Amino acid sequence: MKIQNYRQVAGAEAAPGVVMRVVAGPDEGAPTFVMRVFEIEPGSATPHHTHPWEHEMFVVEGQGTLKSGDSEKPLEPGDAVTVLPDELHSFFNSGKDMLTVICVVPLVDSKMPGMTVQN
Repeated sequence: MKIQNYRQVAGAEAAPGVVMRVVAGPDEGAPTFVMRVFEIEPGSATPHHTHPWEHEMFVVEGQGTLKSGDSEKPLEPGDAVTVLPDELHSFFNSGKDMLTVICVVPLVDSKMPGMTVQN
């Protein structure tokens, strides 16, 4: 068992204005899933992308918008999102404060999987 504060985990830039912190995964001995915390600055977004696996997200703080294909839905703290395989999506911070979301993805071949970015 490992306990750590996500703020003390080194972050990596996932996109301009978007920091991803891997808080549970292979390095922590997790055999099946990766848990990541994304911090999205106001006016920034994750890439509009797809991937062949589902993933789940939970909004911790901030206001945002989920873009899925051509539709957009508002996000607020407490919202849980299920993104199905091959569903085109991105998360945009439409608020004035940091948008923080927890994201869980499955391990693929014992590694954190990548994504296909759409223009």
